[in-house]
Amino acid sequence: MTCDIILAGVGGQGVLSIAAIIAGAALDEGLQVRQSEVHGMAQRGGAVSAHLRISDRHIACDLVPSGGADMILSMEPVESLRYLSFLKPGGVIVTAAEPFVNIPDYPDLAPLIKAIESQPRSRVVAAAELAKKAGSARAVNMVMVGAASSFIPVASASMEARIAKLFAAKEASLVEVNLKAFASGRAFAADGRAFAAEA
Repeated sequence: MTCDIILAGVGGQGVLSIAAIIAGAALDEGLQVRQSEVHGMAQRGGAVSAHLRISDRHIACDLVPSGGADMILSMEPVESLRYLSFLKPGGVIVTAAEPFVNIPDYPDLAPLIKAIESQPRSRVVAAAELAKKAGSARAVNMVMVGAASSFIPVASASMEARIAKLFAAKEASLVEVNLKAFASGRAFAADGRAFAAEA
């Protein structure tokens, strides 16, 4: 078993927190994990990405090869399309629907969403809305972990345990909100009506 993921977004969106939760949950289950991060210019809204590789056997390299990713997990539409060449046939794109407009000539949103949904397997998640309903607009990244969780060979309970551990260390009151955000993203992704048809 292997699962290679490209995580993408913009500085400040919590891409590296997502990577830490998924990687930690995989390690808790005894799986092998390799991760490589590109922090970008986070304070200026620059691109941030991470390569995350999970396997039940030895992993030789930190980087996901071009055409080898099982998933692109993105915090916003443009960044999901930036890494499309990494997606393997049959791979899935899971992206937040809301753009992070960090450049003056940011493309029109409708064609971006259409391009994502034209892929054989795609999930476009109303992450900002779900995060607000969960109790915190800042929980968008936990919504996205939840939405992606069905495509990752790690138990959702292991991810929930990692989320609880991460936020309990910051502030105990954040645990419930972020677990609720995770659950809402997972439920949203399970609703076939919300997404493009599976291949």
